[in-house]
Amino acid sequence: MNETIKLPFYAKLTFVLLSIIALLFLLYVGQKIIIPVIMAFIFAIILRPIVMFLKHKLQFPHVIAVMFSVLIFVTLIAGVLTYISLQVTDIVSDFDKIQKNLTIHIQSIQQYIKENFHLTNREQKEYMNDATNDTLERGKEIIGSTLLSFTDTLFTMIIIPIYTFLILLYRTHFMMFLNKLFKPEYHQKLSEILNLIKVAVKSYILGLIFEMIIVTVLTSIGLSIIGVPYAILLGILTGLLNLIPYIGILVAGVLTIIVSLSGSSELSMIFGVLIVNLIVQLIDNNILVPMVVSSKVEINSLVTIIGIIIGGTIAGVSGMFLAIPIIAILKVIFDRIESLKPWGYLMGDDLPKTYEWHKIKLPLYDFDNLTDTTPNNVEIKIEIVKSPENITSE
Repeated sequence: MNETIKLPFYAKLTFVLLSIIALLFLLYVGQKIIIPVIMAFIFAIILRPIVMFLKHKLQFPHVIAVMFSVLIFVTLIAGVLTYISLQVTDIVSDFDKIQKNLTIHIQSIQQYIKENFHLTNREQKEYMNDATNDTLERGKEIIGSTLLSFTDTLFTMIIIPIYTFLILLYRTHFMMFLNKLFKPEYHQKLSEILNLIKVAVKSYILGLIFEMIIVTVLTSIGLSIIGVPYAILLGILTGLLNLIPYIGILVAGVLTIIVSLSGSSELSMIFGVLIVNLIVQLIDNNILVPMVVSSKVEINSLVTIIGIIIGGTIAGVSGMFLAIPIIAILKVIFDRIESLKPWGYLMGDDLPKTYEWHKIKLPLYDFDNLTDTTPNNVEIKIEIVKSPENITSE
């Protein structure tokens, strides 16, 4: 007869913390193997509808359907990268103009510092030289690590399509493995979890692609209107970098400002670039993200930011990109396992209730007086009697 051993809370907490530490350590050590597999898994989910279309509508054999799907994906990515590389070659030819205009702005900044902070150009130059000498030794290491990173990136770009092809090819085999791994009474729950993971990841990634396209189009149009050279290229780069939450758009803005110096040294051009980026981000953050992305993955902002930081620490840019899909997968699993439901709730993002304050509807984030049975879509009215401390819910 099997007996269940009940452990005290501190023992359970210790095991949980040790498991998390071990898992993060394995991800950090094996990131060069694990990250490409996860990315290939996500791409396989996206490409599966194409495989199904080729198999059932066009009557392609399974292997040929998978091969065509991966080839379409690789061709699309290669076309975008080829266009970017050709445009970057043109930008390099304008490097002298960029350097000349950048020097003009640097001299203007030096003059401003001289007039307001009473530092001569010579003193400013000495400060710059000291900073340069401090980082000179690091420069060699950065160059070496950059070359190594480029080699790793090239290898990853080759291996991911291969992984994607094999995952799609052996999809049924992997499903049978999972069925054999769990007892028959858990098969229905397993099928439900896998279907929800597929829907969540596919919806999120497709929403992200749609957001990228809209940001690319809006940025390209805005930069073209103000006369920035290479507007389409900069729009594409902004859309791609926007896939990296919070950080990508800052990098895109800096690149756009630098490239804009190839056409003019006027400050009005830089201000125009900033205004275009600001308008696009306002549209993106207030319309596209809530409508297209956030509606697909119900994860609260705190967990998102922490996940992105952890992902970036473990695997750099790839980890930041994969953070939200991985969190979404974990939330689906936690929500379907009884003992893990509290963690799924913690990661989630309930639709905030609203209350009226001076005829203005505001989100209510204080759930102290609410019960678990309160529906998320119920509007709660608040009466303000004398002071904010006297708020009571009807």
